[in-house]
Amino acid sequence: MKTNHLAGRRRALALMGGSLVLLAGVTASPWAASLAYAADAQAGRATPELASLEWQVIAERARGQRIDFHAWGGSEATNAYLRAQAETAAARHGIEVRHVKIADTAESVSTLLAEKAAGRRDGSIDVIWINGENFRALKQAELVWGPFVERLPNSDYLLEEIGARDFGLATDGLEAPWGRAQLIFMYDTALLESPPRSMQALLEVAREHPGRVTYPQPPSFHGTTFLKQALIELMPVEQREVLASPVGSDAQFAEVTAPLWDYLDALHPLMWAQGERQPAGAEEQMKLLAQRSVWIALTFVPQEVANARQEGRLPPTIEPYIHDGGTLGNVHYLAIPASAPHKAAALVWINQLMSAEAQAAKADPSRWGDDTVLDVARLPPQERAAFEALPQLPGSMSPEALGTPLSEPHPSWTDALEAEWARRYRN
Repeated sequence: MKTNHLAGRRRALALMGGSLVLLAGVTASPWAASLAYAADAQAGRATPELASLEWQVIAERARGQRIDFHAWGGSEATNAYLRAQAETAAARHGIEVRHVKIADTAESVSTLLAEKAAGRRDGSIDVIWINGENFRALKQAELVWGPFVERLPNSDYLLEEIGARDFGLATDGLEAPWGRAQLIFMYDTALLESPPRSMQALLEVAREHPGRVTYPQPPSFHGTTFLKQALIELMPVEQREVLASPVGSDAQFAEVTAPLWDYLDALHPLMWAQGERQPAGAEEQMKLLAQRSVWIALTFVPQEVANARQEGRLPPTIEPYIHDGGTLGNVHYLAIPASAPHKAAALVWINQLMSAEAQAAKADPSRWGDDTVLDVARLPPQERAAFEALPQLPGSMSPEALGTPLSEPHPSWTDALEAEWARRYRN
């Protein structure tokens, strides 16, 4: 059954009373989160009593607990990695981890908001994989527990600038950095001599080869990311700073996004299935690429092509690339809801996922290929060696090839873009 992701976000906003906190922003480093804000209602929160305990005490309390971990389930590589980590958690810490596979984090946000509205003190979610507008929604509703990040032993090795802000919103230690990701395109070298390294070049490929280009349907994460990437590229560089601030008036939104809708109006009739149907997500688009139904696909995992080629999900003729002007990048996090019934086990689980062992396994392109949040140079020699030994598979993307990622727009642009896209193009 198809999930109505947009309806989920609207339910979340309705449960929040329909209000959004709009904060002014300025540009900063993308990995430190590219937008800075002048005000933050939850700054200076006291560390909860549980998080203040000695780590050994927390670990003992965690034994025998079962946690429900809400995380995107759309990637077999990711799901396999989490199964292996759950086995480790059971063997080492006596914790049972149940991966609740979700299609869109907004659905879990809606669940937490509904539980709060119903007065439920013990919720159904212990840990959630989150960032961006979904973290903003939970933070505004005071539904994230903490601060706790600095109490995690493995937080000592985090990259210096990572995790302070999430799409510009101060995290205040309420979510732990888990991985770094960046928008990657991929193409079939047997069908195209060279990749289209811009949105305009992609449109030219669609004109020359009708039916061979598509993108995932918003509001899927990858579909919305495509919209944001196109919006940024189609704007003059000197005007992009407007995206660092919340969406203003309807007139402003219409003016800023007009080039995007003109672009999509031209692209859609040339797409696979004449634009009348789109892949539900990146996994479906990659399957179309493997079948040569389309010639280009996208992912948010820099080593996805290497992993898929090794597993036989993509043919060896598929190569990754990014656009000449860069592509969107961000950090993804782990948070503990305020209503989580098993917070001790949640802390131990998150600390395990931030360990050098787990991060190196996650960065392995043969397993997942998600970039680490740890400062590898500061790790003890034995743990650093695990990263240095990571394989360089065919189809891998080097840090040099990735370049500097583009900053994410303010989360309010996500909601507005999805709503307008649905109005214009949803069948």
